[in-house]
Amino acid sequence: MSAPATAPAAAALPALRRAVLWVPDWPVAAAVAEGAVGSHEPVAVHDSRGVLVCSAAARAAGVRRGMRRRTAQGLCPELVLLAADENRDARAFEPLVQAVEDVVVGVEVARPGVLLMPARGPSRHAGGEEELAALLVGTVAEETGAECQVGVADGLLAALLAARAGVLVPPGGGADFLATQDVRLLDLAATTRERRAELGELTDLLRRLGLRTLGALAALEPGDVAARFGTLGLLAHRLARGGDVAVPAPRRPEQDVTVRTDLDPPAARSDVAAFAARALAEELAERLQRRGVVCGRVEVLARTEDGTELARTWRLDVAPSAAELTDRVRWQLDGWLAGRSARPPSAPLVHLELLAQEVSPAAAVSEGLWGRRGRGEVQAERAALRVQGLLGAEGVLVPVLQGGRDPRTRVRLVAWGDDPVPVLRPDAPWPGQLPSPAPGTLLEERRAVDVLDVARRPVTVDARARLSGEPARVVDEGESREVVGWAGPWSMWERWWARGRRRAWLQVVLSDGVARLLALESGTWWLEGVYD
Repeated sequence: MSAPATAPAAAALPALRRAVLWVPDWPVAAAVAEGAVGSHEPVAVHDSRGVLVCSAAARAAGVRRGMRRRTAQGLCPELVLLAADENRDARAFEPLVQAVEDVVVGVEVARPGVLLMPARGPSRHAGGEEELAALLVGTVAEETGAECQVGVADGLLAALLAARAGVLVPPGGGADFLATQDVRLLDLAATTRERRAELGELTDLLRRLGLRTLGALAALEPGDVAARFGTLGLLAHRLARGGDVAVPAPRRPEQDVTVRTDLDPPAARSDVAAFAARALAEELAERLQRRGVVCGRVEVLARTEDGTELARTWRLDVAPSAAELTDRVRWQLDGWLAGRSARPPSAPLVHLELLAQEVSPAAAVSEGLWGRRGRGEVQAERAALRVQGLLGAEGVLVPVLQGGRDPRTRVRLVAWGDDPVPVLRPDAPWPGQLPSPAPGTLLEERRAVDVLDVARRPVTVDARARLSGEPARVVDEGESREVVGWAGPWSMWERWWARGRRRAWLQVVLSDGVARLLALESGTWWLEGVYD
């Protein structure tokens, strides 16, 4: 099933005329705004797969999106690598949203770095679309110092691409504007990682079938698209024709769904309000599913002790999960309460409310492929949320396996509810890593021990990874045990070009029958882990 790249564009669909404000390289700009890096440094933000976005200085040195970190560092040795952090991106975006709200009403946050707003009313007030774009760019630069681009077009995807190009697409010209664009740009319309991944897989398939442009996709019949690609294909087809995500329903609209709670005691910190936010998001998701509806956006409302009301609207993909709702609410509370906003709340929060808007019937709210989650899994999640409410966001941590050369590096702890993504690639070769198996228990705080030979002299390791004597005893917290078996040592010198960390690893089995992992560093032996 294919279509020629020169196929004429299909007729445009009726769509809302939107203005989109886009901040290029926002994750880098957010890191600069929070003081993590300098504004003129070459910076790359990465995840476990590679570079996600990089600064202009890094691009000038040859660094590109999708590049592996080692390749990027080879091209630019002074490159500063930062792990992707959605909390940081959303937190730093709040002052910019507040600045835009001073001149435009009805702003929606699609994702950190991208704002959506209706174009007709604001452009009439500003004197035209060009004047509106100039006003937004000037306001953002003056209030936050960030550089942004504004685009106006009919339809969501056309407006997003117009913002990236910094152009105003004439009314009715959205389909023609999209026709020659690469079909891979469909993922710009996604607001979540899951939807972005789904659209990425779809566009890879479309390109293999010969549909390389949005015009080629738009020229297909909707029935053919639905039969071959399903609901996601219909969404992509609608976007390619210049339409919006949601199709207007020919029936009475559903009522908005609201959940609310009072905060007692009042919350002055984001981690304090996190528990209430998670519980509300979960309740809202459950109510939407029980009613068999989905929402297109969620409004977060809060009230302070002195009566001040705060509100922010987030655009969502179809059928948001409880985790996706929780992320948006937590990001927004962090933006308000973390002290980085240009206008923080005047008093602690006493009331929190979530309002699901653009509610429409779900054609098919299906369960997972393997059925519903078990009751025990749901109860465990709720218990973890309650503990977080008592101890804070860092009170419940989840281990994530990742790449590395030693057991402690290969485990990353993330807060419950955050994205469990490894920072170091687990599939990389990692030459010189400690051989398997890894210890079952790693000490939270390693402690010093003494390793002695038969003559009760300290055992050392020379530069050639040779022991000064055969280990005979290990003294741990004043208790001496005989060594009945040992293996090693394995020498490890990480980042040797920068005088990095140098260690020697030793596995020992003591007279109590328990095996332990020891590390020699700077002349001291440390107990690192226990083999259960």
